[in-house]
Amino acid sequence: MHFLSITWDPNGVLLDLGFFQLRYYSLMFVIAFSLGWYLMKKIYQNENQSEEALDSLFIYMVLSVLIGARLGHFIFYEPSMFLEDPLSIILPVKFSPTFEFTGFRGLASHGAAIGVIIAMYMYSKKVIKKPILWILDRISIPVAIGGVFVRLGNFFNSEIIGKPTGTDYGIIFKQLGETFPRHPAQLYEAFGYVFVFIILQYTYWKTDKKDKLGYLFGLWLVLTWTVRFIAEYYKKSQGGFESALGVFSTGQWLSIPFVLVGFYLMFLYHPSKKQS
Repeated sequence: MHFLSITWDPNGVLLDLGFFQLRYYSLMFVIAFSLGWYLMKKIYQNENQSEEALDSLFIYMVLSVLIGARLGHFIFYEPSMFLEDPLSIILPVKFSPTFEFTGFRGLASHGAAIGVIIAMYMYSKKVIKKPILWILDRISIPVAIGGVFVRLGNFFNSEIIGKPTGTDYGIIFKQLGETFPRHPAQLYEAFGYVFVFIILQYTYWKTDKKDKLGYLFGLWLVLTWTVRFIAEYYKKSQGGFESALGVFSTGQWLSIPFVLVGFYLMFLYHPSKKQS
């Protein structure tokens, strides 16, 4: 008997109409993007930017997050799929070893971050006509709170699970056929991102740091990937190249460059007059 544990047994589906299913994970994405749009609307109003530019930003963000996260998962964690079953990377089905509808499972936050940076470069050149760091500084705020809902979605899906606690404390993921408690690593990480959001929100609205090009984005990089680095200690290994490098998990190795770039932007980067 595990007196300090909770048995977690959702089926992942919030609404089932037969021809249509609304999954918790999809709902979390909808909430994340909707809340992100609301937060950016406030920021764009404060910056005297047009609503047309905001609408374009929303499209760029949705596509870059989904495509980047999807490709990132297979590049960093399952590169063999590019040869074994490449169609499953871009389609919500797999063909090997048998055909199965899977949905878009497998989304890497590191891939999403890279996808967003590339998309924001295009957006800054084609739409907003400002330095890329200007828009990265501002989208870091809604992205931070979006991370909370993504990890909650992982929790509902019983995925990206934690390591066994070895005690009575933890979550028993019944969907995985388990009878022992694990760390709720998804909730640890989501909780960390709440603080990341609060710090960024305060820094933008209550200080003058938003006027220093790259500072807010750098702060987001440092805080977000530090949370991710710490959370990895409680996660079950997701594979990747960690076995070749040892010491850290794949997620931790991928987090280190983001943190270093963040510190550089916060303390060493000095934009040219042309950029600012």
